[in-house]
Amino acid sequence: MLASARGFWARHRRKILVTLGVAGLGYAAYRFYDRRRAQLVRVEQLRAMEERAAADLVKNQLQTHFEKVKMICDTTTLPLAMHHLSDKIMSQLDISKLIDKLRQGKVDSSALTPNEKYDTWEEIKIKSFTKTVSSMWAMTLLSLYVRVQVTILGRHLYLDFARDTTDAQLQAESDTFSENGHKSFLAMADYLVTDKITAFIMQMQRAATEVLKEKPLKDRMNMDQVLQTVIQILDTFMDLCEANSWINYLVPENPPVYAQLMAVSSSGFDDSSLLNDFRKLDQLMSETRIVLASDDFRNIMERSLRKIAEVVVGDLAVQTTLGSGLPLATLLPKVGHLSSPLLEEPNNNKYIQIIRSMPEVELFYTFLYANMPPET
Repeated sequence: MLASARGFWARHRRKILVTLGVAGLGYAAYRFYDRRRAQLVRVEQLRAMEERAAADLVKNQLQTHFEKVKMICDTTTLPLAMHHLSDKIMSQLDISKLIDKLRQGKVDSSALTPNEKYDTWEEIKIKSFTKTVSSMWAMTLLSLYVRVQVTILGRHLYLDFARDTTDAQLQAESDTFSENGHKSFLAMADYLVTDKITAFIMQMQRAATEVLKEKPLKDRMNMDQVLQTVIQILDTFMDLCEANSWINYLVPENPPVYAQLMAVSSSGFDDSSLLNDFRKLDQLMSETRIVLASDDFRNIMERSLRKIAEVVVGDLAVQTTLGSGLPLATLLPKVGHLSSPLLEEPNNNKYIQIIRSMPEVELFYTFLYANMPPET
């Protein structure tokens, strides 16, 4: 048996050694491959963890920066715009002289003819609703519009900051815009109250006249009817603004020219340093127009206006025992007074706070901050 085994070994020794050698090499190669594969897996896992950590860091940085950007809106831009808006609406839609005129007619019956008295009441009716609905629309749109501006600017500032560049000239241009252009861009929020307020009020008054012409002063109105009247005026106003022309009340056709005019009027001389900002300013305002013209913005605008209209009329119901309704003439003073709280300073303005707290509004700005509109 032993001799047979030795014979077998002698005959096949080379084959056996070769086979063992190949098997050993194969096993060694497999162990090397297995260790290498495990090492690659660990490297990929570490890389994935680093990428997730980097993504989380960017996400946190974006969120932190976004909160800082919102503070600009809350503490500077919107308060200034609301202050100017309040002054303009209160002065252009003041009905105190009309009320004094009616009082004079009571004291002296010959001071007003029946037709003059009727026309005065009609003017009070139109102006009272125009005042409140104008305040409602302008407050809502300014609140949403300024937030669009600040969101766009914040996104650009973050991307400029995050961009890795060593070009000193580009960096200098970015710094120049940060000093001058930011103010010019945010100052566009004043365009409505500085240039377009009269045209805006006239258009809203046209809408109010159209809706109220079939509503006699003696007609009784309950809360639902008042709400419906307000919504009809808002809808009529938007219908009069064909092809999104309402945007022109908020955004100048040529922002760089408007910014230059504002700089000249405020400083008294032509500030040529602003010329470097015009291209960036035009880009930012172009993006703003795209956002305002979008279906998503139209959706939150309509939802916000509807919500504010409901709250405002609800406040009127608290102040007035409407029951089955009151004569429209009796409601007019209270309707006119509703404009004052609508135009309060943002930190004390409950209506602005309501708009900000709407989930769909917050979601809109979150997506807007993460996904800017395309450049034009």
